[in-house]
Amino acid sequence: MIAQLLANILVAAAQISLVAVSFTLATMSDLRLFHFAHGAVYATGAYIAFALIVGAGLQPWIAISLAILGASVLGGAIDFGLYSPLRRRRSPPLILLLVSLGVFVVIQNTIALAFGDETRVLQTSDVRAGMLILGARMTPVQLSTIIVGAAVCAITWTAVRFTSVGKSVRAIADDIQLARAVGVNTDRTILLSFVAGSGLAGAAGLLVGCDTGLTPIMGFRALLLGMTAVVVGGVGTVPGAALGSMVISIAVNVGAWMLPTHWQDGIVFAILVFFLILRPQGFLGKPLRRATV
Repeated sequence: MIAQLLANILVAAAQISLVAVSFTLATMSDLRLFHFAHGAVYATGAYIAFALIVGAGLQPWIAISLAILGASVLGGAIDFGLYSPLRRRRSPPLILLLVSLGVFVVIQNTIALAFGDETRVLQTSDVRAGMLILGARMTPVQLSTIIVGAAVCAITWTAVRFTSVGKSVRAIADDIQLARAVGVNTDRTILLSFVAGSGLAGAAGLLVGCDTGLTPIMGFRALLLGMTAVVVGGVGTVPGAALGSMVISIAVNVGAWMLPTHWQDGIVFAILVFFLILRPQGFLGKPLRRATV
């Protein structure tokens, strides 16, 4: 029982971390933005793969590659066509929030119109019994999710920390005006971070879709879990997103073990409110400075 609980925690932490890290990467260069549409990009990647595998009959590896590419293009289009013009006009964060929420609703309803509201099953291989690993049952998809989640966290942290693009993203997050002054192409850097983060979101949606199925509203809960993990770990930090994902996974799975399943979302909301009130910078984030009047 304990072994299965630990396995469930690892799988859920990997799923949440993929969303949290992708959200962090997409918004790291503009911490004012709550990117609601990220949840829609997450669902879009899964449904593109479903359409290509089930509808078009493509090989899974081709469909998965095209789905991740499609999610990246969608995320880049949202930034290039909507967020970037609003940033140039210096629109307040509330306008960005409303636009992002509107995009989320439009894409979610478009998916429902095209594929229906019922749960769809995405299979990339023959159905197999779960493997017995250290006393716990895990499917190949779940094991792949853990491996991919750990690899994405490590690669993203390395890229943000040591590559020139990653340093530019961190510079923009610290002070966008100063970054422009020293020659950073802010528009291109922000666009690249959106494209990369959206591709990761599409991959996350694919893995979860293969594990539990697809619904048009799947992006909302993923966004709730991922954003809560970001807040718990610390906004704008990849290690924080990974740490927050583990905390949320432990809380949700232990809570589901002791309480009815429908309490899971309530537990997540309680953790989110707790950190927003008592420690808004999270575990690894920078302490927030009080505004002076």
